[in-house]
Amino acid sequence: MPPKPVVSTKAGQTSSKIPSRQRRPKKQQPAPLTDRLKRLFTSLCAQVDGGHFTNAIRTCNKILRLDPSDRDALRTKLFLLLQTEQYDTALALIAEINEQCSFERAYALYRLQREEDAAQVLDEIKNSGKEAEQRGAMHLEAQLSYRQGSYQSSLGIYNELLETADPSSDEHADVLTNLQASQSHQDFITTTFMQAMSQLPSSIASTLESAPPPVLSQPVSILASVEEPTKKPEAVETKKKLRTKRVPKGVTPGVSPPPDPERWLKKSERTSYAQGKKRRGAGGGATQGAAVSAESGPVSAGASHGGKTGGKGKGKKK
Repeated sequence: MPPKPVVSTKAGQTSSKIPSRQRRPKKQQPAPLTDRLKRLFTSLCAQVDGGHFTNAIRTCNKILRLDPSDRDALRTKLFLLLQTEQYDTALALIAEINEQCSFERAYALYRLQREEDAAQVLDEIKNSGKEAEQRGAMHLEAQLSYRQGSYQSSLGIYNELLETADPSSDEHADVLTNLQASQSHQDFITTTFMQAMSQLPSSIASTLESAPPPVLSQPVSILASVEEPTKKPEAVETKKKLRTKRVPKGVTPGVSPPPDPERWLKKSERTSYAQGKKRRGAGGGATQGAAVSAESGPVSAGASHGGKTGGKGKGKKK
């Protein structure tokens, strides 16, 4: 194969062509901020709809790194923190937000068992007159009254909510369930308990109403006075039952005779092999060596049942 021709250049001129290996790839310019935010919000919506709240919080953090003052990202992150029961973090986020989130703050305080602080925030919501938060505040106030034992107050709030709720909505079913629970507790306090007390003798009822709750000062002596339960007789040890899988077919445990202990030996080596059998003739069927019979003397190795001798030897005529 002939060599490739070499392209010559003029003296003092350099080639403008650069080998491909020396070419550097151009740096890709980052996407505009609006496009990046649009992609992040698209994935955020998909995560919230799919219930992936932990990943959605991470996406909110990415959005807030690009735009820390984005209101939608802040509100969405607050909602996700409440859904994932991160109430302390939610309160810290509410403190950072400029706008007031009174209902979310009251709900977080209620879930953190801070009933007094939650009641103060609910009073502020009532006095503010914001229609958007009034209904949610009523639900929260009814739950707070139920927890504090004010069943009559919670009954009044739930009845008011039940009158204005849509019968086909989930809210109507929730309000009806909570209303029944509050009614049952209120009936026990006002009716059931009083009826049980009225059925007791006056001497016992008076002492129960005036006496303080009993205190167990000596629990050990009380426990010692209690009769010990009668001990059950010890169970008789039962023999282990044989597994049916280990029992051969046609054998009944305890009924069938035991197997022969010499069943693994050869028949000629067993003790019962020579019993009941008599040797026939002098040879007795021996094939090698000499055999001694009880009736005759030693017999040669070649003797057979007919008395003939083996080999080509000639026998004498009688």
